[in-house]
Amino acid sequence: MAYFTVKELSLRLQRELLSSCVGSLRNGEVRVDYRNVQKSVYRPFRARRDVTPKYAGVEQVAIDPGSEPMIFSRLFKPFIYTIGFSATCLVGATIWQYENMRTKYIDSKTWTWGFTRHVEKKGTIRQELNHWWRNRTEGEKVFIPICALNCIVFAAWRFRRFQPTMAKYFLSTPSRKNLCWPMFLSSFSHVSIIHLAANMFVLHSFSNILCHTLGKEQFVGLYLSSGVVSSFASYFYKIVSKNSGFTLGASGAIMAMVSYICFHNPEEKLYILFLPFFTFQAGAAIKAIMAFDAAGLIFSWKFLDHAAHLGGALLGIAWYQWGNRYIWQKREPILEKWHEFRGTGRKR
Repeated sequence: MAYFTVKELSLRLQRELLSSCVGSLRNGEVRVDYRNVQKSVYRPFRARRDVTPKYAGVEQVAIDPGSEPMIFSRLFKPFIYTIGFSATCLVGATIWQYENMRTKYIDSKTWTWGFTRHVEKKGTIRQELNHWWRNRTEGEKVFIPICALNCIVFAAWRFRRFQPTMAKYFLSTPSRKNLCWPMFLSSFSHVSIIHLAANMFVLHSFSNILCHTLGKEQFVGLYLSSGVVSSFASYFYKIVSKNSGFTLGASGAIMAMVSYICFHNPEEKLYILFLPFFTFQAGAAIKAIMAFDAAGLIFSWKFLDHAAHLGGALLGIAWYQWGNRYIWQKREPILEKWHEFRGTGRKR
């Protein structure tokens, strides 16, 4: 069993991120390399008198680096999980869209003359929150829950009692026995505040155009699927390179969203964070980022999980080229089955 210091790891990640040009698209999914981190911030687990109460809750976390063989047969379960999870997300998004359309249809029949029904909540605070939420855009209504989940996970890393669970389920690596759930949960996990802020800034920047282009249901289904697909790409590369490092971060899923929009709107103008006067076309930007990540794989750069980035980017491109046309637009059988299921349930 090995141990690392969350506070020191967070500071280390922040220094690295500050030294690299943090841009609206060049956000990193952090790879925590067990062998490298062990040399600098790992230490035996023991009570430390110099740990003040302020940091006692976040000072130590136990990590099991895993001792499973790095062989291709270990990719079978993650592959099945990736297919099943992605299919479940897309089916769930289809049902969600059906229910939203049904609700709007019922409201249109019940409320006429162009009036929209708004049920006022009891209590001043609830009314204000309800009013505030109704005034959010569709993109913001998708972004806010995703951001909140990422922030909750980030905060959970700061509580010592949660850290063993966080280390077990919110860091992904193919060298441990629990392969599947960390593929999903690690896409909501951040240790560095700058890493979290950069990823959420990029997601917020694209959330409105994603909802306008895909619809909120398809956006959420594709986002969740992309997190798992990018984790599988990371697993595959780690097996090939015999690298048992840990991965966490939302940037694999975000890269899928960014690449979809960049191919859908290649003429869209983008800019670098803190340099808004420097703009470039989206089509050229995503190609440059993918070339950078490809170089990272070739030269085995360690700090970013370039395989996860490329996996997410390729999924976004594939969804733009084929997924929306041959999967999402062919979802009528699912809608019909769900409609029949709801009708059968009502008769009972």
